[in-house]
Amino acid sequence: MKVTLKDYQHDAVADVLKELEDARNFYKARNRVSSVALTATTGAGKTVMAAAVIEALFWGSDEFAVEPDPGAVVLWFSDDPALNEQAKHRLRSASEQLRHHLVTVEHPFRYEKLQSKTVYFLNTSKLSKNSLLVRGWEEAAHVEHQDGDALLERRAVSEVTPFSFWDTLRSTINDDELTLYMVFDEAHRGMGKRPSDQPTIVKRLINGQRDVPAMPIVWGISATVDRFEKSMAEAQVEGNRIHLGTVEVDPVKIQDSGLLKDNIVLDFPAETGDFNTVLLRRGVRKLRWMSEAWETYASQQGEPQVIPLMVLQVPNKPNEDEVASALGVIFDEWPELMPDAVAHVFGEHSTQTFGRYSVPYISPEQVEDAKFVRVLLAKDAISTGWDCPRAEVMVSFRPADDRDYITQLLGRMIRTPLARRIEGNDVLNSVECILPRFNKTHATGVIERIQGQAEAGDGGTTGQRILIDPVLMTQNSQLPVEVWQCFENMPAQTLPRKKANPIKRLTQLAHALAADGLIPGAGRHAHERLHGVLDGLSAQYKREFNAAIGDVLTVTGTTMTHLARHGLNREDQFHEHADDRAIQDAYRAGARLITPDVARTYVDHIAEANGGGEEAYREAHIDAAAIARLPQTRPALDAEALRLAEEWLAKHRVAIKSLSESRQSLYAEITAMTTEPQLLGLATPKNRQEETKRLENGQESVLDRRGRHLLVDEEGLFPIGKLSPDEVEVLDNELAHDSTIAWYRNPTGGRDSMSIAYQDRHGEWRTLRSDFVFFVDTAGGVLPSIVDPHGHHLPDAIWKLHGMARFAEQYGDQLHRIEAISRIDSQLRVLDFTRPDVRKQVLNETDAYFAYDRWSTAYE
Repeated sequence: MKVTLKDYQHDAVADVLKELEDARNFYKARNRVSSVALTATTGAGKTVMAAAVIEALFWGSDEFAVEPDPGAVVLWFSDDPALNEQAKHRLRSASEQLRHHLVTVEHPFRYEKLQSKTVYFLNTSKLSKNSLLVRGWEEAAHVEHQDGDALLERRAVSEVTPFSFWDTLRSTINDDELTLYMVFDEAHRGMGKRPSDQPTIVKRLINGQRDVPAMPIVWGISATVDRFEKSMAEAQVEGNRIHLGTVEVDPVKIQDSGLLKDNIVLDFPAETGDFNTVLLRRGVRKLRWMSEAWETYASQQGEPQVIPLMVLQVPNKPNEDEVASALGVIFDEWPELMPDAVAHVFGEHSTQTFGRYSVPYISPEQVEDAKFVRVLLAKDAISTGWDCPRAEVMVSFRPADDRDYITQLLGRMIRTPLARRIEGNDVLNSVECILPRFNKTHATGVIERIQGQAEAGDGGTTGQRILIDPVLMTQNSQLPVEVWQCFENMPAQTLPRKKANPIKRLTQLAHALAADGLIPGAGRHAHERLHGVLDGLSAQYKREFNAAIGDVLTVTGTTMTHLARHGLNREDQFHEHADDRAIQDAYRAGARLITPDVARTYVDHIAEANGGGEEAYREAHIDAAAIARLPQTRPALDAEALRLAEEWLAKHRVAIKSLSESRQSLYAEITAMTTEPQLLGLATPKNRQEETKRLENGQESVLDRRGRHLLVDEEGLFPIGKLSPDEVEVLDNELAHDSTIAWYRNPTGGRDSMSIAYQDRHGEWRTLRSDFVFFVDTAGGVLPSIVDPHGHHLPDAIWKLHGMARFAEQYGDQLHRIEAISRIDSQLRVLDFTRPDVRKQVLNETDAYFAYDRWSTAYE
């Protein structure tokens, strides 16, 4: 893979591969057809995950412990050729191995069978009755034989293709050496008008027809489970097809990954009238402002600059004069803009003329890399399968009541340009959307639609915010430097992974430390430590090691003899000396266990110690294969890899904090690559966008504000109107204490958010982000206090309390207070986790109400 998978993507790929393995075995062993599904919200990187899955199917994967399926063939199906081209482009961008194994099915198609290790892209229109790919098949006539059997006469479309694509599918499915996987890419469904015969074609393709068997394995990729199931139902896919499983990606983990923008900022007119020109100028200014912000960031961090663009969405039948006027406004507001900076992605794939402006066409998949394009004209089709991470501003001229299209369009614009969050910088984690033809009522509908999509399990949300005309909060210059130092040193925890590879984590850490000049030759040092572990194991378990060598050098088999005179069967074992091919096969199996990199360098280590040469390397391969067979080997390697990684992270913690923001984010990801929570360094917040007004029933009201927050407006205040009454009461009570210097409204994501790891009722790791952090002047200096007003009635309440208790046990000495607060019988009560007895008792409770009722005290 050319891209590094995020944690949730890695887990999803592993789960999908397991489902597809079950589906393949189900088909090969029992000739039963089945389906599996992968569902994830827009922007999760479903195509990247698909690329990793297909790579593993074709060539196997040591990372996922998957053997290749030598007969794997993938048929990628959608109802739009443009979507197929975009998927093809993304697969090529994600995987170097796949780039030469991607084929668009076109006439003439000369393959009698689909070829293994190839992804074929097919769309609905290619199977319609007028398509040259299937015309001979569709026009065939049935003739009855005398014995009643049906004879199917097929007329060849031409001598060049003496078979139709249906013939190709039949031959492929009937070939026992091949396994056909159909990817049903229907994430776009419901976003546009589909061909009327689309459900029929999908039904025939999946269920089979005439002498074409049913599709062996259908792999659905969709934004939601419901959408995939609806699509299958519309196509009347039923009968003996069994749905084996659905891999659902947690939307909270997607948002936490930093792949999606944290904020969607909406601007709309506060009164009725024609405000196209005014708000379009505002959009251009925002584009220039975002360009300057990215330029500043790139200069400060020493990184390539993101070149943002603005999407101008026009009606499906745009008025030439209106578009020409809009272009005039854009160039007037930004005189330095070059003439070729404007392009379009209309269905008309040709240059369009609007007054004195000629706007060339650009294909959607090329927009991201065409940095000279700064303004992109689009119709509603842009909401279908298209995305451009550098699209930072959107202005829509669509009618105000067209909520579906606006919602879908926003979904195409929420990816972060660098595929990661810019820590502490809310401006660069936002997408700006300007809606000139909207009014407050319509804007509220859009907000409700988007927020409804962002709902997560257990009563929470993904953390993505929808903001209307927010105000930028910046660092409070009135606070003492000790507060900021306290924030940077405050303990926080990473979210553990479901599965982890300590050796891979150590290798990535070593590469990073070496690249940053912190440990020259870190990779070599890491492997030397691991080689020492393997040497020690071969000495400590010498008898077992020698026996394993014998196993590597011996091929054991069974001879079965049938004694006809006695009617008996006899089994005898035979033993043969392994040849070089068998030894290499044993070595490869061992390398998958101890990782190929460690196996390779260990072979060099052994061979060089024995003088080198061909025989020394042969013996080294035998020893490496043998040591990998010991049950003690992998646990010992994992333990040493964990020890060394923790040693290096602790030793270079301060140096890592002085690196660029992007490098710190990389180390944070590496730190989190474990199955247990790890200590995480916080990123200092630089700015945050916050609403200062509330919109209710079409009426605006000004939100209350408080001072002494870490981030404030020009008047030194922070809005609190979105806090609950209990949260406001707790805030005011804490600010009334003379010792309270400052406070922080903890955000819902990012490394500038204080986080605590906890396990939910299913044992899944989740993140608790306490509502408040207060900074208190104590005899020992400025210390943080974690205060979390959290309703005891919520389904996740007790599990969060368990997490706070465990966090307090580990890091309580670094904090002034750690408290959870809830209203019990009309009174606010507090659980003080600095008390060992409270921690112990809460960990024994299974209901949050009883935890508060039995072990809390009155909050004062």
